[in-house]
Order: sequence, then structure tokens, then C-alpha cells
Amino acid sequence: MPSMPKPVLAAIGAVILGVSLAACGGSTTADPSVAVPAAEVSYLSAPGDPAPADPQPNAEKQPNVEKVSANTASEDAIAAALKTAGVASPKRWAAEVVEYRPYATNDVGLAKLRENLAKYNPAQKTLDQILSTLLP
Repeated sequence: MPSMPKPVLAAIGAVILGVSLAACGGSTTADPSVAVPAAEVSYLSAPGDPAPADPQPNAEKQPNVEKVSANTASEDAIAAALKTAGVASPKRWAAEVVEYRPYATNDVGLAKLRENLAKYNPAQKTLDQILSTLLP
């Protein structure tokens, strides 16, 4: 069997690499000016590797909650989202969310709502659960 020239093998390897990266959502360009923070780099486990340790083993896991709009969702929809998030007294907190409308649509942290809810001295966990279910 005749051997293939090295440039042909290199080209085939480059095509395979490009297709593989594109299929996995990677980039085929090697732009040195684009820095990827180390925290964003992840590697797949090799077969036989132990499962990665949970970075926060004692942290309570939040259920996957679909966010609702603090401005346009009904009070019942907000209460349902808060209940799914595990908020105690979801109807009460939904009423408070609705009471302080409208919220600035560019305030992704809902600072106005956070300030108004703080008047009731909720536990930090409760406040975080409420805000994690809402969009401006």
C-alpha cells in the first residue's frame, strides 16, 4: 500500500478536527486575543474516572423553576412559581411583588423589589428564592 504524503494527512486531520469542533459547539479559529477564563473551561471525564465532587455538597439544590415576569405575570402565576421554588407563604409574597409594580425592565437584579421586600425582613434564603423566580 503506498504511503500518503504528510501534507495530505495533515489536511485530513485539520478537516476532522474542524468538523468535530463545529459539531460540539467549539471554535475552529485559534485567535490568541480571545482568552477563556479558567472557570469556563471544563473537561469531560475519561472512562473509569471517579465522579467529580460536588462543589457545594451542603448547599440545598434549587428546583429548576421557570421564571415569570414580575411586571406582567398574574399574581396567581407568580404565587405558583414561588411555590415551585419552595418559598414559604407564596401567595403573600406574590401579593407583595404585584403591589410594588411596575419594575424597570432593565433592572435585571430587581433592586426596587429587593428594597421593598426587605421591609418585611425575610430570611436571605427566602429573598433569594423569590428573586430567582422573577424577571423584570
